[in-house]
Amino acid sequence: MHIEETSLSAESIRYDSMLAKFKSLKYSSGTHSPSISILSKNFPELSSDIIDFCFLSNPYASDLFLNQLKEDIKQDSVLEKLIAHYPSQNTQIANYIGCAIGCDPNKIFVGNGAIEAIQAVIQNFCGKSMVIPLPTFSSYYEFVPNKFNTIFYIKNKLDHFLLNKGHFVDFVKKSAADSVVLINPNNPDGSYIPFGHLEMIVDELSYLSCIIIDESFIHFAYEDESLLPIMHQSLVDKYPNVVVIKSMSKDFGVAGVRAGYAIMTADRVKQLIGNGYLWNSNQFSEYFFELFSRAEFRSTYEVVRKKYIGDIRCFYQELQKIKNIVVYPSMANFILIELKTISAEELTLKLFVQYAVYVRNCNDKKGLSGEFIRLAVGKETQNNYLIRAINKLVNG
Repeated sequence: MHIEETSLSAESIRYDSMLAKFKSLKYSSGTHSPSISILSKNFPELSSDIIDFCFLSNPYASDLFLNQLKEDIKQDSVLEKLIAHYPSQNTQIANYIGCAIGCDPNKIFVGNGAIEAIQAVIQNFCGKSMVIPLPTFSSYYEFVPNKFNTIFYIKNKLDHFLLNKGHFVDFVKKSAADSVVLINPNNPDGSYIPFGHLEMIVDELSYLSCIIIDESFIHFAYEDESLLPIMHQSLVDKYPNVVVIKSMSKDFGVAGVRAGYAIMTADRVKQLIGNGYLWNSNQFSEYFFELFSRAEFRSTYEVVRKKYIGDIRCFYQELQKIKNIVVYPSMANFILIELKTISAEELTLKLFVQYAVYVRNCNDKKGLSGEFIRLAVGKETQNNYLIRAINKLVNG
Protein backbone atom coordinates (compact mmCIF):
# COMPACT_ATOMS: atom_id res chain seq x y z
CA MET A 1 0.00 0.00 0.00
CA HIS A 2 2.83 2.36 0.88
CA ILE A 3 4.53 1.60 -2.45
CA GLU A 4 1.31 2.41 -4.38
CA GLU A 5 0.83 5.67 -2.50
CA THR A 6 4.44 6.65 -3.21
CA SER A 7 3.98 5.85 -6.90
CA LEU A 8 0.78 7.88 -7.09
CA SER A 9 2.45 10.77 -5.31
CA ALA A 10 5.41 10.72 -7.70
CA GLU A 11 3.05 10.65 -10.70
CA SER A 12 1.11 13.59 -9.28
CA ILE A 13 4.32 15.58 -8.78
CA ARG A 14 5.41 14.81 -12.35
CA TYR A 15 2.01 15.86 -13.70
CA ASP A 16 2.03 19.13 -11.75
CA SER A 17 5.60 19.80 -12.91
CA MET A 18 4.59 19.37 -16.55
CA LEU A 19 1.65 21.72 -16.10
CA ALA A 20 3.85 24.36 -14.49
CA LYS A 21 6.47 24.09 -17.24
CA PHE A 22 3.86 24.38 -19.99
CA LYS A 23 2.34 27.48 -18.37
CA SER A 24 5.80 29.04 -18.02
CA LEU A 25 6.62 28.47 -21.69
CA LYS A 26 3.34 30.04 -22.76
CA TYR A 27 3.89 33.03 -20.48
CA SER A 28 7.37 33.61 -21.91
CA SER A 29 5.93 33.63 -25.46
CA GLY A 30 3.66 36.60 -24.72
CA THR A 31 0.65 36.87 -27.04
CA HIS A 32 2.01 34.13 -29.30
CA SER A 33 2.56 30.40 -28.75
CA PRO A 34 5.72 28.38 -28.00
CA SER A 35 7.01 26.59 -31.09
CA ILE A 36 6.80 22.83 -31.50
CA SER A 37 10.60 22.62 -31.35
CA ILE A 38 10.61 24.42 -27.97
CA LEU A 39 7.91 22.09 -26.63
CA SER A 40 9.75 19.02 -27.89
CA LYS A 41 12.95 20.16 -26.21
CA ASN A 42 11.20 20.80 -22.89
CA PHE A 43 8.99 17.70 -22.98
CA PRO A 44 11.22 14.95 -24.43
CA GLU A 45 8.82 12.30 -23.13
CA LEU A 46 6.15 13.69 -25.49
CA SER A 47 8.33 14.99 -28.34
CA SER A 48 7.57 12.18 -30.80
CA ASP A 49 3.85 12.20 -30.03
CA ILE A 50 2.89 15.91 -30.03
CA ILE A 51 0.03 16.62 -32.43
CA ASP A 52 -0.03 20.25 -33.50
CA PHE A 53 -3.50 21.80 -33.49
CA CYS A 54 -2.10 25.23 -32.62
CA PHE A 55 -0.20 26.44 -35.70
CA LEU A 56 -2.22 26.79 -38.87
CA SER A 57 -1.41 25.02 -42.14
CA ASN A 58 -2.82 22.59 -44.69
CA PRO A 59 -1.08 19.23 -43.95
CA TYR A 60 -1.87 17.86 -47.40
CA ALA A 61 -0.16 20.85 -49.01
CA SER A 62 2.85 20.29 -46.73
CA ASP A 63 3.07 16.73 -48.04
CA LEU A 64 2.82 18.00 -51.60
CA PHE A 65 5.66 20.48 -51.11
CA LEU A 66 7.89 18.02 -49.24
CA ASN A 67 7.46 15.33 -51.87
CA GLN A 68 8.47 17.76 -54.61
CA LEU A 69 11.43 19.02 -52.58
CA LYS A 70 12.66 15.47 -51.91
CA GLU A 71 12.45 14.72 -55.61
CA ASP A 72 14.29 17.88 -56.64
CA ILE A 73 17.16 17.62 -54.14
CA LYS A 74 18.13 14.24 -55.55
CA GLN A 75 20.02 16.48 -57.93
CA ASP A 76 23.15 17.63 -56.10
CA SER A 77 23.07 20.99 -57.86
CA VAL A 78 19.64 21.80 -56.36
CA LEU A 79 20.70 21.10 -52.78
CA GLU A 80 23.93 23.05 -53.26
CA LYS A 81 21.98 26.02 -54.60
CA LEU A 82 19.60 25.97 -51.63
CA ILE A 83 22.42 25.93 -49.10
CA ALA A 84 25.49 27.57 -50.61
CA HIS A 85 24.15 30.26 -52.95
CA TYR A 86 22.59 33.64 -52.30
CA PRO A 87 18.92 34.01 -53.24
CA SER A 88 17.73 36.39 -55.92
CA GLN A 89 16.65 39.93 -55.11
CA ASN A 90 13.02 40.31 -54.11
CA THR A 91 12.18 42.15 -57.32
CA GLN A 92 13.15 38.99 -59.24
CA ILE A 93 11.31 36.64 -56.89
CA ALA A 94 8.20 38.78 -57.42
CA ASN A 95 8.16 37.57 -61.04
CA TYR A 96 7.40 34.01 -59.87
CA ILE A 97 4.49 35.23 -57.75
CA GLY A 98 3.17 37.46 -60.52
CA CYS A 99 3.20 34.52 -62.91
CA ALA A 100 1.28 32.34 -60.43
CA ILE A 101 -1.45 34.82 -59.48
CA GLY A 102 -1.69 36.91 -62.64
CA CYS A 103 -0.42 40.14 -61.12
CA ASP A 104 2.04 42.79 -62.25
CA PRO A 105 5.26 41.87 -60.36
CA ASN A 106 6.00 45.57 -59.89
CA LYS A 107 3.02 45.59 -57.49
CA ILE A 108 4.34 42.67 -55.41
CA PHE A 109 6.42 43.17 -52.28
CA VAL A 110 8.13 39.95 -51.16
CA GLY A 111 8.51 39.54 -47.41
CA ASN A 112 10.43 37.21 -45.14
CA GLY A 113 7.07 35.76 -44.17
CA ALA A 114 3.86 37.78 -44.14
CA ILE A 115 4.85 39.15 -40.75
CA GLU A 116 7.58 41.28 -42.35
CA ALA A 117 5.13 42.61 -44.93
CA ILE A 118 2.69 43.52 -42.13
CA GLN A 119 5.37 45.39 -40.23
CA ALA A 120 6.66 47.21 -43.31
CA VAL A 121 3.21 48.36 -44.41
CA ILE A 122 2.09 49.55 -40.97
CA GLN A 123 5.27 51.50 -40.32
CA ASN A 124 5.44 53.10 -43.76
CA PHE A 125 1.90 53.67 -45.03
CA CYS A 126 -0.58 53.73 -42.15
CA GLY A 127 -0.35 57.33 -40.97
CA LYS A 128 -1.01 58.01 -37.29
CA SER A 129 -4.21 56.18 -36.36
CA MET A 130 -5.69 52.81 -37.25
CA VAL A 131 -8.98 51.01 -36.64
CA ILE A 132 -8.48 47.32 -35.85
CA PRO A 133 -11.50 45.03 -35.45
CA LEU A 134 -11.23 42.64 -32.50
CA PRO A 135 -10.54 39.82 -31.99
CA THR A 136 -7.60 39.73 -34.41
CA PHE A 137 -4.03 38.58 -35.03
CA SER A 138 -2.11 40.39 -32.29
CA SER A 139 0.78 41.51 -34.50
CA TYR A 140 -1.47 44.12 -36.07
CA TYR A 141 -1.53 46.12 -32.87
CA GLU A 142 1.88 45.03 -31.59
CA PHE A 143 3.72 46.46 -34.60
CA VAL A 144 2.22 49.94 -34.51
CA PRO A 145 4.71 52.72 -33.70
CA ASN A 146 4.62 54.36 -30.26
CA LYS A 147 3.15 57.53 -31.74
CA PHE A 148 0.25 55.54 -33.18
CA ASN A 149 -3.36 55.87 -32.04
CA THR A 150 -4.87 52.38 -32.14
CA ILE A 151 -8.69 52.33 -32.15
CA PHE A 152 -10.36 48.99 -31.48
CA TYR A 153 -13.69 47.97 -32.99
CA ILE A 154 -15.20 45.12 -30.94
CA LYS A 155 -17.21 42.56 -32.92
CA ASN A 156 -20.18 40.85 -31.28
CA LYS A 157 -19.84 37.15 -30.47
CA LEU A 158 -23.66 36.88 -30.48
CA ASP A 159 -23.39 37.60 -34.23
CA HIS A 160 -20.66 34.94 -34.55
CA PHE A 161 -18.12 37.77 -34.86
CA LEU A 162 -19.43 38.67 -38.31
CA LEU A 163 -18.54 42.22 -39.32
CA ASN A 164 -21.54 44.54 -39.67
CA LYS A 165 -20.34 46.48 -42.71
CA GLY A 166 -22.57 49.52 -42.26
CA HIS A 167 -21.85 49.89 -38.57
CA PHE A 168 -18.14 49.37 -39.16
CA VAL A 169 -17.94 52.04 -41.88
CA ASP A 170 -19.78 54.55 -39.67
CA PHE A 171 -17.44 53.72 -36.79
CA VAL A 172 -14.34 54.31 -38.91
CA LYS A 173 -15.63 57.61 -40.28
CA LYS A 174 -16.46 58.89 -36.80
CA SER A 175 -13.09 57.75 -35.44
CA ALA A 176 -11.14 60.05 -37.81
CA ALA A 177 -8.63 57.21 -38.32
CA ASP A 178 -6.49 57.22 -41.46
CA SER A 179 -6.13 53.44 -41.87
CA VAL A 180 -7.87 50.14 -41.13
CA VAL A 181 -7.06 46.43 -41.01
CA LEU A 182 -9.40 43.67 -42.21
CA ILE A 183 -8.39 40.01 -42.01
CA ASN A 184 -10.59 37.97 -44.31
CA PRO A 185 -11.27 35.26 -43.17
CA ASN A 186 -10.47 36.58 -39.72
CA ASN A 187 -8.09 35.07 -37.19
CA PRO A 188 -8.98 33.73 -34.58
CA ASP A 189 -12.74 33.48 -35.17
CA GLY A 190 -12.84 32.38 -38.83
CA SER A 191 -15.55 34.90 -39.81
CA TYR A 192 -15.72 35.88 -43.48
CA ILE A 193 -16.73 39.04 -45.34
CA PRO A 194 -18.20 38.19 -48.78
CA PHE A 195 -16.23 39.81 -51.57
CA GLY A 196 -19.07 42.12 -52.59
CA HIS A 197 -19.50 43.37 -49.02
CA LEU A 198 -15.77 43.89 -48.67
CA GLU A 199 -15.63 46.01 -51.83
CA MET A 200 -18.50 48.13 -50.50
CA ILE A 201 -16.49 48.78 -47.32
CA VAL A 202 -13.36 49.65 -49.31
CA ASP A 203 -15.31 51.97 -51.58
CA GLU A 204 -16.82 53.82 -48.60
CA LEU A 205 -13.36 54.17 -47.06
CA SER A 206 -11.44 55.03 -50.23
CA TYR A 207 -10.38 58.33 -48.65
CA LEU A 208 -8.15 56.56 -46.07
CA SER A 209 -4.40 56.50 -46.52
CA CYS A 210 -4.24 52.71 -46.15
CA ILE A 211 -6.61 49.75 -46.02
CA ILE A 212 -4.87 46.48 -45.19
CA ILE A 213 -6.68 43.34 -46.31
CA ASP A 214 -5.02 40.22 -44.94
CA GLU A 215 -6.11 37.26 -47.05
CA SER A 216 -3.79 34.67 -45.50
CA PHE A 217 -6.69 32.23 -45.02
CA ILE A 218 -8.60 33.04 -48.20
CA HIS A 219 -7.87 29.70 -49.90
CA PHE A 220 -10.22 28.00 -47.43
CA ALA A 221 -13.12 30.39 -48.06
CA TYR A 222 -15.78 29.87 -50.70
CA GLU A 223 -18.99 31.56 -51.78
CA ASP A 224 -20.63 28.63 -53.57
CA GLU A 225 -20.19 24.88 -53.96
CA SER A 226 -17.72 25.26 -56.82
CA LEU A 227 -15.12 26.12 -54.14
CA LEU A 228 -13.40 28.39 -56.64
CA PRO A 229 -10.48 30.29 -55.10
CA ILE A 230 -11.10 33.88 -54.02
CA MET A 231 -8.51 36.67 -54.07
CA HIS A 232 -8.68 40.36 -53.27
CA GLN A 233 -5.88 41.60 -55.54
CA SER A 234 -8.28 43.25 -58.01
CA LEU A 235 -9.13 45.78 -55.30
CA VAL A 236 -5.56 47.14 -55.46
CA ASP A 237 -6.04 48.12 -59.11
CA LYS A 238 -9.29 49.91 -58.33
CA TYR A 239 -8.35 51.44 -54.96
CA PRO A 240 -4.72 52.60 -54.63
CA ASN A 241 -4.99 52.82 -50.82
CA VAL A 242 -5.52 49.03 -50.55
CA VAL A 243 -2.71 46.66 -49.58
CA VAL A 244 -3.34 42.90 -49.71
CA ILE A 245 -1.22 40.75 -47.39
CA LYS A 246 -0.66 37.04 -48.08
CA SER A 247 1.05 34.41 -45.94
CA MET A 248 1.88 31.17 -47.74
CA SER A 249 2.29 29.08 -44.58
CA LYS A 250 -1.43 28.64 -43.85
CA ASP A 251 -2.56 27.29 -47.20
CA PHE A 252 0.67 25.71 -48.45
CA GLY A 253 1.98 24.38 -45.13
CA VAL A 254 5.45 25.93 -45.45
CA ALA A 255 5.74 27.95 -42.23
CA GLY A 256 9.44 27.14 -41.86
CA VAL A 257 10.24 28.56 -45.30
CA ARG A 258 9.10 32.10 -44.32
CA ALA A 259 7.29 32.96 -47.53
CA GLY A 260 4.85 35.84 -47.76
CA TYR A 261 4.06 38.85 -49.90
CA ALA A 262 1.93 41.97 -50.21
CA ILE A 263 0.21 43.47 -53.25
CA MET A 264 0.11 47.27 -53.42
CA THR A 265 0.75 50.10 -55.86
CA ALA A 266 4.06 49.98 -57.71
CA ASP A 267 5.11 53.27 -56.10
CA ARG A 268 4.70 51.78 -52.62
CA VAL A 269 6.67 48.67 -53.55
CA LYS A 270 9.43 50.87 -54.94
CA GLN A 271 9.51 52.86 -51.69
CA LEU A 272 9.90 49.71 -49.56
CA ILE A 273 12.59 48.25 -51.82
CA GLY A 274 14.49 51.50 -51.48
CA ASN A 275 14.24 51.31 -47.68
CA GLY A 276 16.17 48.07 -47.24
CA TYR A 277 13.80 45.32 -48.37
CA LEU A 278 15.62 44.38 -51.58
CA TRP A 279 17.37 41.21 -50.49
CA ASN A 280 15.74 39.70 -47.42
CA SER A 281 14.42 36.34 -48.71
CA ASN A 282 16.19 32.99 -48.47
CA GLN A 283 16.85 30.28 -51.01
CA PHE A 284 14.14 27.97 -49.69
CA SER A 285 11.60 30.79 -50.04
CA GLU A 286 12.73 31.44 -53.60
CA TYR A 287 12.55 27.71 -54.33
CA PHE A 288 8.96 27.63 -53.04
CA PHE A 289 7.86 30.62 -55.10
CA GLU A 290 9.49 29.14 -58.22
CA LEU A 291 7.54 25.93 -57.53
CA PHE A 292 4.41 28.03 -56.97
CA SER A 293 4.82 29.50 -60.45
CA ARG A 294 4.56 26.04 -62.08
CA ALA A 295 1.06 25.42 -63.44
CA GLU A 296 1.32 21.67 -62.75
CA PHE A 297 2.10 22.27 -59.07
CA ARG A 298 -0.79 24.71 -58.68
CA SER A 299 -3.15 22.26 -60.38
CA THR A 300 -2.18 19.48 -57.96
CA TYR A 301 -2.47 21.91 -55.06
CA GLU A 302 -6.07 22.69 -56.08
CA VAL A 303 -6.96 19.03 -55.53
CA VAL A 304 -5.55 18.97 -51.97
CA ARG A 305 -7.03 22.41 -51.21
CA LYS A 306 -10.53 21.15 -51.94
CA LYS A 307 -9.89 17.89 -50.08
CA TYR A 308 -8.82 19.88 -47.03
CA ILE A 309 -11.94 22.07 -47.19
CA GLY A 310 -13.92 18.83 -47.00
CA ASP A 311 -12.01 17.86 -43.85
CA ILE A 312 -12.68 21.30 -42.33
CA ARG A 313 -16.40 20.88 -42.93
CA CYS A 314 -16.46 17.40 -41.36
CA PHE A 315 -14.44 18.58 -38.36
CA TYR A 316 -16.85 21.46 -37.77
CA GLN A 317 -19.86 19.14 -37.94
CA GLU A 318 -18.35 16.66 -35.48
CA LEU A 319 -17.40 19.41 -33.03
CA GLN A 320 -21.01 20.59 -33.01
CA LYS A 321 -22.01 17.23 -31.51
CA ILE A 322 -19.98 17.84 -28.34
CA LYS A 323 -22.00 19.10 -25.38
CA ASN A 324 -21.02 22.12 -23.28
CA ILE A 325 -19.13 23.97 -26.00
CA VAL A 326 -20.14 26.63 -28.53
CA VAL A 327 -18.67 26.12 -32.01
CA TYR A 328 -18.33 29.25 -34.14
CA PRO A 329 -18.73 29.06 -37.94
CA SER A 330 -15.43 29.38 -39.81
CA MET A 331 -14.24 29.94 -43.37
CA ALA A 332 -10.64 29.31 -42.36
CA ASN A 333 -8.63 26.19 -41.49
CA PHE A 334 -9.33 26.51 -37.78
CA ILE A 335 -12.37 26.51 -35.52
CA LEU A 336 -12.95 28.77 -32.52
CA ILE A 337 -14.83 27.12 -29.66
CA GLU A 338 -16.16 28.57 -26.43
CA LEU A 339 -16.11 26.44 -23.29
CA LYS A 340 -18.94 26.36 -20.76
CA THR A 341 -17.79 23.93 -18.04
CA ILE A 342 -13.99 24.15 -18.07
CA SER A 343 -11.52 27.01 -18.43
CA ALA A 344 -9.49 27.46 -21.61
CA GLU A 345 -6.27 27.20 -19.63
CA GLU A 346 -7.28 23.96 -17.92
CA LEU A 347 -8.41 22.32 -21.15
CA THR A 348 -5.29 23.44 -23.01
CA LEU A 349 -3.03 22.06 -20.26
CA LYS A 350 -4.87 18.75 -19.95
CA LEU A 351 -4.99 18.19 -23.70
CA PHE A 352 -1.24 18.62 -23.86
CA VAL A 353 -0.19 16.68 -20.77
CA GLN A 354 -2.70 13.84 -21.08
CA TYR A 355 -3.09 13.54 -24.86
CA ALA A 356 0.01 15.28 -26.32
CA VAL A 357 -2.38 17.59 -28.20
CA TYR A 358 -1.31 21.21 -28.63
CA VAL A 359 -4.11 23.77 -29.09
CA ARG A 360 -4.27 27.57 -28.91
CA ASN A 361 -5.56 29.02 -25.65
CA CYS A 362 -7.18 32.33 -26.63
CA ASN A 363 -7.30 33.92 -23.17
CA ASP A 364 -4.73 36.50 -24.30
CA LYS A 365 -6.79 37.59 -27.31
CA LYS A 366 -8.19 41.10 -27.04
CA GLY A 367 -11.91 41.27 -27.78
CA LEU A 368 -12.81 37.76 -26.58
CA SER A 369 -15.00 37.67 -23.48
CA GLY A 370 -15.25 34.11 -22.17
CA GLU A 371 -13.24 30.90 -22.32
CA PHE A 372 -12.06 30.25 -25.88
CA ILE A 373 -9.62 27.91 -27.60
CA ARG A 374 -8.75 27.79 -31.29
CA LEU A 375 -8.36 24.43 -33.00
CA ALA A 376 -6.37 24.08 -36.20
CA VAL A 377 -7.72 21.46 -38.60
CA GLY A 378 -5.48 18.47 -39.25
CA LYS A 379 -5.96 15.26 -41.18
CA GLU A 380 -9.09 13.20 -40.57
CA THR A 381 -7.58 10.68 -38.12
CA GLN A 382 -5.97 13.47 -36.09
CA ASN A 383 -9.20 15.45 -36.03
CA ASN A 384 -11.13 12.44 -34.73
CA TYR A 385 -8.54 11.92 -31.98
CA LEU A 386 -8.87 15.55 -30.90
CA ILE A 387 -12.67 15.37 -30.87
CA ARG A 388 -12.60 12.31 -28.60
CA ALA A 389 -10.08 13.99 -26.27
CA ILE A 390 -12.10 17.21 -25.96
CA ASN A 391 -15.34 15.31 -25.38
CA LYS A 392 -13.70 13.24 -22.65
CA LEU A 393 -12.26 16.25 -20.84
CA VAL A 394 -15.31 18.47 -21.22
CA ASN A 395 -18.02 15.91 -20.53
CA GLY A 396 -16.23 13.11 -18.62
